[in-house]
Amino acid sequence: MHDTVKKQLASDGYAIVEDFLTSEEVSELKQEALQLIKSMPDQSKRTVFSTKDSENQQNRDRYFLDSSDKISYFYEAGALGPDGTLQVDPEISLNKIGHALHELNPIFRRITLSEKVKECAFQLGFQDPAIAQSMYIFKNPGIGSEVVPHQDGWYLYTEPMSVVGFWIALEDATLENGCLWFSKGSHRSGTHRRYIRNPDKAAKELLVYTAPAPFYQKSSFSAVPASKGTLVLIHGQVVHFSESNKSNKSRHAYTFHVIEQKGTEYSDENWLQPPQNRQFLSLYKS
Repeated sequence: MHDTVKKQLASDGYAIVEDFLTSEEVSELKQEALQLIKSMPDQSKRTVFSTKDSENQQNRDRYFLDSSDKISYFYEAGALGPDGTLQVDPEISLNKIGHALHELNPIFRRITLSEKVKECAFQLGFQDPAIAQSMYIFKNPGIGSEVVPHQDGWYLYTEPMSVVGFWIALEDATLENGCLWFSKGSHRSGTHRRYIRNPDKAAKELLVYTAPAPFYQKSSFSAVPASKGTLVLIHGQVVHFSESNKSNKSRHAYTFHVIEQKGTEYSDENWLQPPQNRQFLSLYKS
């Protein structure tokens, strides 16, 4: 990884590394995702995932809350009828699979813990990095939903902020199928709100935001198309989003989030917590 990548991440809040994964590695991950689809849960476990405050079913859902050490399946709102029945082909019904692919699935684990990922983390200055979560994101044609402007630090807060997202395009991400958009330099403005476990244990809402959704001027964002195999590094405080996919082409991506364990504190208020008596998977020691 060139020094320019580290400088770009520091100055802009994101950086691009083209050809990070080979075509063979990309194919491996996509094929494994297809195998995972074949073992999807029955109707009773169908959960919709949305980043919009008004549609956050996961706020009340233990399936989501308890997914840190599991391979769990989350559907698009447009894929399910009111009674939970699938309205589309199962292969295009999912929003994402998460959040422990990097730990539990042998193929995702091997690629996540590869020497090039470790070298990238080392070049970025991580001393004792761990992987907090991983997700296979589908952004399927026609129903792949919008991801609203947000900072990853809302969800994975550390003090000081150390989160870096590793977002890898497994298919070409274009303006038409929902590539990432970034507000360059916005990572210097602090963490704007948090998504935490509800301190009110009697409430139905298991998870809450600490503040309303901020307003972000869309004109301040720049599109970042990415060809298959490209790695996009995402600072935990840079504001970014992606549009819904209205095209006839999917936009698969694999993403995982790295946190620093040395000299930083992972908040025990964060929605995602490691299982009791366990730590997140160490990148250098695994």
